[in-house]
Amino acid sequence: MNVQTPVTQAQSALPPEELAAFTEKLVTALKTVYDPEIPVDIYELGLIYKVDVADNKDVVVDMTLTAPNCPVAGEMPGMVENALKTVEGIGAVKVNLTFDPPWTPECMSEEAKLELNMF
Repeated sequence: MNVQTPVTQAQSALPPEELAAFTEKLVTALKTVYDPEIPVDIYELGLIYKVDVADNKDVVVDMTLTAPNCPVAGEMPGMVENALKTVEGIGAVKVNLTFDPPWTPECMSEEAKLELNMF
């Protein structure tokens, strides 16, 4: 798995350049949320599995945690939702928590691995 989170939109009415700019803002917002036990943001950790953007800019995120018994399991989806709601022009935000597939360190970006000295 790679940290390059797929942002999907079937037959979008949004122009490609507008979708790209919006996607960049979403990623920036996601990178403001940190796992409280690991000093790396959730995007670089590979906790974001998928981001779907609707034509009206409603956003649905599929994400996971580093472990099902993570102490912030109940709080993390709300933290992600709040971060995304700061993006100008965003519609409704829904965050789905999943553990399938389970997260592994291979999900992390090279940047995250470097930050955690995991080479």
